[in-house]
This record gives sequence, structure tokens and C-alpha cells, in this order.
Amino acid sequence: MIKSISLLAGAAVAALAFASAPVSAQSIEEALATAYMNNPSLQARRAQLRAVDQGVPLARSNWRPTVSVSGDVGWTHNRQEVESVSTNRTTNPVSVGVTVSQTLFRGFRTEAEIDQAEMNVLAERAFLRAVEQQVLLDTATAHLNVVRDDVVVDLNLNNEEVLGRQLQAARDRFRVGEITRTDVAQAEARLSGAKSDTAASEATLESSRANYLRLVGLAAQDLDEPDAVPNLPVSRDGAIDRALANNPSIIAAEYTWRAAQDEIRNQRGRLLPDVSLSGRFSQGWEQNNLDDSNTRVFSAAVNVTVPIYQGGSVYSQLRQAKHVAGQRRLEYDEARTEVREQTEQAWEQLVATESRIESLRDEIDAARIALEGVEREAQVGARTVLDVLDAEQELLNARVDMALARRDRLVAGYTLLSAVGDLTAQALELPVTLYDPIVNYNDVKGQWWGSSAAADDDAALGLEGGPADAMPAN
Repeated sequence: MIKSISLLAGAAVAALAFASAPVSAQSIEEALATAYMNNPSLQARRAQLRAVDQGVPLARSNWRPTVSVSGDVGWTHNRQEVESVSTNRTTNPVSVGVTVSQTLFRGFRTEAEIDQAEMNVLAERAFLRAVEQQVLLDTATAHLNVVRDDVVVDLNLNNEEVLGRQLQAARDRFRVGEITRTDVAQAEARLSGAKSDTAASEATLESSRANYLRLVGLAAQDLDEPDAVPNLPVSRDGAIDRALANNPSIIAAEYTWRAAQDEIRNQRGRLLPDVSLSGRFSQGWEQNNLDDSNTRVFSAAVNVTVPIYQGGSVYSQLRQAKHVAGQRRLEYDEARTEVREQTEQAWEQLVATESRIESLRDEIDAARIALEGVEREAQVGARTVLDVLDAEQELLNARVDMALARRDRLVAGYTLLSAVGDLTAQALELPVTLYDPIVNYNDVKGQWWGSSAAADDDAALGLEGGPADAMPAN
């Protein structure tokens, strides 16, 4: 009886919640936008991408010259004795030198390292998209969970109120002899059960709100439910095609595989000669114990190093690189298979929930007609109170199942959108300033020296607080 009335009250609340939302309600788009801007996991991944961007100027540095300046200042005292004649000379030798070295040839390793670094950057961008999609999917799910749990709590609270009135009516009827003490006990038991259900549903709601706060960074208050998920595929085959072409997990696996192929080129280059050009200029004063001396030295050389045998280490690392490249190719194939499976599962889940909603509509209509008939029959004594309660239970169960199915359909829609690679702030047209990963890459890819604004910001963030600051002072 408790559950029947709770379902009845909850059905009305659910219908109102799903039909319309208050003007002040927070939409799911606002929640997704807030998570996109504030979620720490997403921000940390952006910082990781900026760190990976530095691999490109690091690889390009092998084409650039190295310049070093050295100098020394000393003191020398020289005493000589020839045929009882002594000579003392004290000098302060000073020298300054500049050395310049330029690599001419590294066995094509520099080209391979640059290509590998760029592949790593593209792979990390795809990983960033995957993290963005996961954060937005988790946020959407958390949003819908809070909406669902709000409905359940309201349902149980209304259930308590209805059961309280029904218990009072049962006691009044018992006093006039219309029903037995057993009927009153049933009403009391169901009211107690309704209070227990309310406490459990409130605990579940608080847990969902805590999860929402973790993902979004804001407290969940008066959340709105979306009517539908935008930009969904219209067919199963279309969903699979979009997923195989656009899913970031596949894109990341492909670029990781290409980076592994570049590593094979890099290791092969270690078997080829290295050629470099070096030059040095030095200026010295009071050298070789000579007062007022001034020496200048210019030197230039072409250095050629031909590897003959390195103990087998290079060949071992070359074989290792080949094995890793084979592994990355298999992981790419596995990623395509997994994405295809995830897309098919998401599509089937969406179709199943759509079919379930259609069936529940018919079930609600039939249960409503049945309840009206049972109530009329009870009025003429052909049905008992328990029959009426059972009919109400069936109708309310169907209405609650409808509310839950609508939540499941939306979650399945967002899951499918994530599988096809379109659950991003750009694709959803969220009201945010999009993070552009190319900006930092363009700033640093050709940088010769110095820091960058993004690096300074990340360093400042990394130096703020920390375990040491959290320790109590002695």
C-alpha cells in the first residue's frame, strides 16, 4: 500500500518534472559548460598537452647550433736561479673562449624525432578530447541522476502524506466497524515502510549531489531535464561510421602507432655516421709566464663519427622499437573494435529505451482504464480495498518506470554521442570560450629560448600550496 501510494504521488511529481521546468532551473547545458571550464581533470589534461607540445622544439633543437663561453683567471709565480742569479716573475693569466658547434648530419634522426614529437602532440590532443568527452558524459549522467533522485524523493514524501491520510481514514472506518484491525495494521506498516523509503531516497539524492559537485564545481539546485540529446545519429550504420571516423580513442591510437614507426627510423639512424662542425676562438693575456703577452687562437674542425659496434645495444633497441610498433598497430585495431562495440551497445540501449517508453505509454493507458474499472466495481461491493490498491500499484509502477526510462534514454543518448566523438563543447555549441590546443603549440614549436606565458602560469599553479604548506609548523 505504501509503495502504491508512493508511486501515485511520485507519478504526478515525475510528470510535472518531465513536462516542464521552472525558469530558474539550471539546464544541463549550463552544467556541461561549467564542468568544461572548471573540472580539474580536464584542466590537468590540458596542462599535460602543453608539456607534450615541448617535445617538438626539443626535437628541433638538434638542428640548431650550441654556443658556449668559457674563461679563466689565474695567478702564476715563477722563480728561476741561474749561476746564483735568481729571477722572479709573477703573472696573472687571463683567457676567454667561445665555442660554437653545429650538427650537420645525425643519420636522419632529427627528422624522425621531429615527426615523432608531432605525432605525440596529435595523439595527446585526441586524448584530451577523450577526457573532455568523459567529463561531459559524467556530468550529464550526474545531472540526470540528481533530477531522477529529486523525483524519487518527492514521490516518497508525497507517498508519506497520502498514506498518512489513508491511515487516518482506515482508523475512522475501523471505529465504525467497516473494516477490521488487520486493515489498520496494514496501513500502519506501509506508512512505516514509506518513511524508510524516504530516508533511503534522500541519502541517494545527497550522494548524487556530491558527485555533481565534484564534477561541476557547483551545488546541484533546481536542475532541469533536457527534452532530447542533440545531433544523434539517425541509423545504426551511420553511428558506426561516425564513430570509426571521429572517436578520439581511435585517433589517439593511430597517431601513437605512427609515433612508434618514427621511433624505428630514429633507432636506425644511430647506425649511421654523425657529422658536426665546430669552431673556437680564444683570447689570452699573460700566457706561458710572459708579461704583456697577447694570444689569439682560431680553430675550426669537421667531426665525423662512424659507429662500428656498440655492444649490440643499438640493434637491441631497434628490435625493441619494431616490437613496440607492432604492439601499437594491434592496439589501434583493438581501439577500432572496442569503439565499434561501444557504439553498437549505445545504439541498442537507445533503441531499447525508446521501445520501452512506447510500451510504458500503452501500459499506463491500460492501467488507468483498469483502475477506473476496479474503483467502480469496488463501489458496488464487487471488489475489495486490496483490489483497488493493487490496481493503483500497477498504474503507479508504470508511471515511475516511465520516469526512469526517460532518464535512461537520455543517458543512452549522451553515451552514443560520446561514442561517435561528438560529445564535445564545440559540437554541443556550449556557451564557453573553447580551449584551442593549437595556440600553445604555435607559440613554442619554433621557440629558440626563453619561457612562455602558459609555462609560467602552470609553474605558478604548481608552486601554490602543496604538502609542505599543509604541514603544521613545529
